[in-house]
Amino acid sequence: MRASELDPELRTVVDEIEAVGLPRWSDLSVSAARRLEDTVFSDDSGPTVADIMDVAFDGPHGEVPIRVYRPARAVQGVDSTPTLVYFHGGGWTLGTLDSIDGLCRRLAIRADAVVISVDYRLAPEHPFPTAVDEAMAATEWAAEVTPSFGGDPNRLGVAGTSAGGALAFAAVLGAREFDGPEIGGATLLYPIAGDDFETESYRQNADGPLLTRADMRWFFEQYLRSPADAYNPFAVPLRATDLGGLPPTTVVTAGFDPFRDDGVALAERLRRDGTEVTHRHYPAMAHGFLSLTDRVSTAEKALSTVVDDIDGRLQDGTV
Repeated sequence: MRASELDPELRTVVDEIEAVGLPRWSDLSVSAARRLEDTVFSDDSGPTVADIMDVAFDGPHGEVPIRVYRPARAVQGVDSTPTLVYFHGGGWTLGTLDSIDGLCRRLAIRADAVVISVDYRLAPEHPFPTAVDEAMAATEWAAEVTPSFGGDPNRLGVAGTSAGGALAFAAVLGAREFDGPEIGGATLLYPIAGDDFETESYRQNADGPLLTRADMRWFFEQYLRSPADAYNPFAVPLRATDLGGLPPTTVVTAGFDPFRDDGVALAERLRRDGTEVTHRHYPAMAHGFLSLTDRVSTAEKALSTVVDDIDGRLQDGTV
């Protein structure tokens, strides 16, 4: 499940980051971690999109900022395009619309889809289930309003990275449980799926690269109100008793990621319970690698594969 060595191109990127001497997230206060992220980890490296607009909707806890990426086809109004609702990562504590901007730009162009990026409220100021409430509300809102952006509500998907992958899962679980919108596919990129810090992948990758076990303990401490929340499947996907009846799902995992084994377990559970699932595993990659497509060729190829999965589920209008 893990290569003997990190991919050489990724190793170069990791070495550059480590050479700067950045502190671990878990060694910082929340406010300091957010300042560091804003300074170092904003991602504006993506291609030019035909139209980008910042809007908001009235969510269950107040106004929720949204960034909408529209490819040329949607702007021209030639015909409606698929819609992908996207949730950024950051351990439910960090992350902004800017931190995932580059990847959303790439997805909008390469999947030829309207991408709706959600700036959900963050912990610890807004612990579980606030982000889940807003993820479900954003998906419902997108299904209602996407025609005004040139999107097709009958070809609606959700996606997310890391904590955002857990929120994308919560959105599809909520749609099943509470008669929400029809979702044609879910794309979970190295999702946070479990809370067992003693799995083999957590032990192997306890000190990184890019994300540590101590970081994840810290993120969970910010997000959960009490240990009881960890038993809620909307917080921890692997706690779900039934993963059947969910939309076709892609799960991406990386060999050098603490979440690897949880992602593998989630894919296996989905398959066992009857949900169509595609598991894409990259043994020499680390957490967050899909944001490095301009530096790491394996990441570029992986993104193309993910886009193919999205296309196959949303472009043909079979939802």
